[in-house]
Amino acid sequence: MRSRRRFPIALLSGVLVVALAVVGFWHFWLRRPTGAGPVPVPVAREAFSQVWTARPILLVGLGDSVTAGFGASPGLSYFDRLVTNPPGEFAEMQGLCLQAVLPNLRATNLAVSGSTSLQLARSQWPRLARQPTNVLGLVVMTTGGNDLIHNYGRTPPVEGAAYGATWEQAQPWPEAFAVRLEQILDRLRDKFPGGCQVFLANIYDPSDGTGNLRWVGLPPWPDGLRLHAAYNRAIAGIAARRDDVHLVDIHAAFLGHGLYCTQFWRPHYDKRDPHYWYYANVEDPNDRGYDALRRLFLNAMADVLGGTGVNH
Repeated sequence: MRSRRRFPIALLSGVLVVALAVVGFWHFWLRRPTGAGPVPVPVAREAFSQVWTARPILLVGLGDSVTAGFGASPGLSYFDRLVTNPPGEFAEMQGLCLQAVLPNLRATNLAVSGSTSLQLARSQWPRLARQPTNVLGLVVMTTGGNDLIHNYGRTPPVEGAAYGATWEQAQPWPEAFAVRLEQILDRLRDKFPGGCQVFLANIYDPSDGTGNLRWVGLPPWPDGLRLHAAYNRAIAGIAARRDDVHLVDIHAAFLGHGLYCTQFWRPHYDKRDPHYWYYANVEDPNDRGYDALRRLFLNAMADVLGGTGVNH
């Protein structure tokens, strides 16, 4: 009789263990909650309390789908939100936009979704007309991410589509990337004889520092994080060498908001906002990710333009 009683208890216990394992796997490995409301990236209101400059300003977007706004709801890309507050803006961000501090602002977004740095160098900057000497250029740029993630391991890796490359194979590519960016920046100077300030983002990491993208169907890439870091060093080096280029560190800000955002044991877990900031394609931000980006760019611009340094 006892053995008969033990069997259903053991069976029930086994079912319970399996159920808990399935729920845990779904919660910590597959579930990617996006959250709601503003992201916890503060923007100092004091920096937007007075006009930065009355000069004519042209805001230019260059680069890939992150600046083009792929995946954003209408009016909620970071570029759109830099220019003006969208309808239904969060209370804490009301009045924190470039139109509030740059009364003679114009904007044009030349970024192209899917483009690499090679395509940026060939086809985007030539579309920008040379500006009058009284115009100050503000350029926001995201590039290099597609150089790394294309073609998702489906084709042999080459420069501009590096996914799956070994470190040895990819050795020349970060340096060539840096040279290409320097050339683009030199040409931008020529487009703005009255001066230009460039806000250049580094490359974020949807794997949250793990290098593991298998849960979204991408093959293993043992040297992926090492090459990613080399491209980000190239971007940081350029910003350090040039007075008119300013690094926007989206890499650090997005750690903990990628594929493993719910895993509290990870070093980048963000208990303030343990949510996913990426779109369904894992390459671009979702609306809350774009909110984070506009805040990071606004902070960088306020640091450069909000006090002095621009002739009024």
